[in-house]
Amino acid sequence: MLQAPIRWPRPSLLDEPLTRLDGIGPKLAEAAAEAGVETIFDLLWRVPRAYGERPGQKLLGELEKGAEATVSVEVLRARRVPVRKRGFSVVEARVEDESGSIKAVWFNQPWIATMLAPGLRVILEGRLETKGFTVSQMEVVGGGSPRTGPPGLDSAAPVSRHPGTEALRPARWRRWAWQACGMLGELVEPVPAELLARHGFPGSAAALKAAHFPEDEADAELALRRLAWEELLLHQVVIRRGRIESRRRSKPAMKLDIEPELTEEWLDSLPFRLTGAQSNALGEIGADLAGEVPMRRLLMGEVGSGKTVVALWAMLRAVDAGGQSVLLAPTEVLAEQHAETMSKLLDGSGASFGLLTGSTPKAARAELLARLSDGRAGLVVGTHALLEPDVEFHRLALCVIDEEHRFGVRQKSKLNNKAPKGHSTHVLNMTATPIPRTLALTAYGDLDVTALRELPKGRKPIVTRVAGPGDRGKVFEAVRRELDAGRQAFVVCPLIEASESLEAKAATEEAERLRGGELCDFEVGLVHGRMTGEQKAVAMEAFADGRTDVLVATTVVEVGIDVPNATVIVVEGAERFGLSQLHQLRGRVGRGEHGGHCYLVSEAKGESARRRLSTLEKETDGFRLADVDLEMRGEGEISGTRQSGLPRFSVARLPEDAELLESARADLEWMLARYGSLDAPELAPMADLAGRRFGPEGIRQS
Repeated sequence: MLQAPIRWPRPSLLDEPLTRLDGIGPKLAEAAAEAGVETIFDLLWRVPRAYGERPGQKLLGELEKGAEATVSVEVLRARRVPVRKRGFSVVEARVEDESGSIKAVWFNQPWIATMLAPGLRVILEGRLETKGFTVSQMEVVGGGSPRTGPPGLDSAAPVSRHPGTEALRPARWRRWAWQACGMLGELVEPVPAELLARHGFPGSAAALKAAHFPEDEADAELALRRLAWEELLLHQVVIRRGRIESRRRSKPAMKLDIEPELTEEWLDSLPFRLTGAQSNALGEIGADLAGEVPMRRLLMGEVGSGKTVVALWAMLRAVDAGGQSVLLAPTEVLAEQHAETMSKLLDGSGASFGLLTGSTPKAARAELLARLSDGRAGLVVGTHALLEPDVEFHRLALCVIDEEHRFGVRQKSKLNNKAPKGHSTHVLNMTATPIPRTLALTAYGDLDVTALRELPKGRKPIVTRVAGPGDRGKVFEAVRRELDAGRQAFVVCPLIEASESLEAKAATEEAERLRGGELCDFEVGLVHGRMTGEQKAVAMEAFADGRTDVLVATTVVEVGIDVPNATVIVVEGAERFGLSQLHQLRGRVGRGEHGGHCYLVSEAKGESARRRLSTLEKETDGFRLADVDLEMRGEGEISGTRQSGLPRFSVARLPEDAELLESARADLEWMLARYGSLDAPELAPMADLAGRRFGPEGIRQS
């Protein structure tokens, strides 16, 4: 018979404020809260990410002025020194070893005076300066109680370097962490023992203790690995629970499972064959559309991989079943480009569609709204104008959302609410930026993901070259050669902070410079984000028709622009862009029979920026570039990922811990197969902790 433990853990104690610990008053607790640490639990998870050996241990008589050192000494006496400066404190102690004595000094740590009893042996880290030995860290030899602070460590043990803040020094965080570790007995192990044994991981309490105060480097490494894996596992639990709850709460969608006559005829009429990746995508999306559970899928693909064809097939599938479809785009330029592409692809199919933007004339808008409300219009593409209250549908069944990260939760909800009463819409999200798998499993983990990695046969490669400011003359010579051959060119102006007005000014000035300089013999057009929708449309139409040879633009041309005769693009200030964004920009050329050239003009002098840009010269795979971009810049800087709700982990680091993420995902699947559901009693501690750690804000809201 199993015996009950001597005492049951009380995890609620770990949720108490830091003021429960010795030496932490309201002001210090407020300073800790600014660093995101409000409870004892928060403090335990603020683990150090760096460890090191102590500075060389020396006798007091061997100290050199200005040099870091460690000394082992005995306290003779100590006092708090009176100072006039408010909020500032100094503690002095006379300490000695066999070589002599010296004054040790602590700044802004008044409580130290009460700890330094005569006869206490301590290890001090610090630097010899004019006023004495300034102490950065102190440990009590033979100590180890929460009151006296962290235990003394021999010189062979790694010293945890707790990250400091502007208001709180590392030594203080370390001392607090030691107190918090004394409460680890209140922690409930969240993961089944069988899974820990499979990985050879220590328990959660042991891992947290070892992360803060390891016995050796291997101890610290295993502890951090266990904690990173736990974080990723808990986040996967929240994502899975969110998906389950979302589907449970969702109203049923229209079952689009009838014989697809229109879509089959349309596929047969296309002047090209679908790639294998496109065919697989149709299978995945078709299976979703055939059920009542609303589809929530992300379609991402390589530049030119044919996402629009896949999306249009899904839209026609809805029309086949007597429903309606909408394609929502973030800008008028992109919406109009989609409309032009759809017009070509649907030619001869008998299917009609409408275009609705903020620039749609009043009469045309009224006529289209009437056709949408009575069901005569089955397909519509547009911008935020589709979200207006007076836009009503007869039987809206499918929403395709392009560049979905540029739309908020409420905007997406407005569109979904236009479904027939008692129903939800199927939703197909699209992005032209390949997303690294690590981000797909975290920031987009609530969606099913379909990736188009395969390009249509015959697509010619784009030659990419990095150029410096001194090479600009040669770059525009190459541009003129393409223009003389009857081709067209893009010139993209640099990203300037987050100011659309500054970017517009830069583009306008560059267009004027080129008209009077290198490209004075050619027609130079201009498009930027400060133009009206009508002005953008006029500029784009002139370029698409070949009436302008060169289009100077900001990043409004990043996605969706399809001009087959454009064969060269020059990106000024290329170091300001991410790799994935540059890959999108170069995808604007080489879409016809003549291939393409991309020139990245950069003034960057740093080795990191040059190395990043040179990657584009060698790498043409957008998915691989997305991984490299993540590795070089970190998940918080990749365009759109933070807005999409990517969590900030305390211990795990992506993409470095991608292998742990994959393992955590597989482990969750194993647990669900083993125990049946997340509501199983055996998984209750894990499910509870997942909600506390990440909660609803830990996943995207789609």
